[in-house]
Amino acid sequence: MEIAPVRLMEEARQALSRAYAPYSGVKVGAALLTASGAVYKGVNLENASFGLTLCAERVAVAQAVGAEGPQVRLRALAVASSRPGPFPPCGACRQVIFEFGPETLVIFQGEADLITAPISALLPSAFRF
Repeated sequence: MEIAPVRLMEEARQALSRAYAPYSGVKVGAALLTASGAVYKGVNLENASFGLTLCAERVAVAQAVGAEGPQVRLRALAVASSRPGPFPPCGACRQVIFEFGPETLVIFQGEADLITAPISALLPSAFRF
């Protein structure tokens, strides 16, 4: 199954309404496409102890692993935010995305248009065992 970056971004934007962000007020939604053609969504889950907050991107990856198992491979991931302007995945999310697909195409909002970049460009020296 092929899915256009714009369509995957729309899936991520649809997830925004289900985010839990009572502290920052910034809702984040993510949608990812796996090699099997399935789409999984995630939302951010804030916590009063900020270190326990879960990012939407990692929630979506966890959904994919839970459904397809540890062999899942990511093809593309879109991230949308309720905050205007560029909103790429954080460093921790970049590492997790890389773990399940070093060639994953990441899609996020730039200043004016969508930005698409392979995760390897966003995390040029990814940690590997």
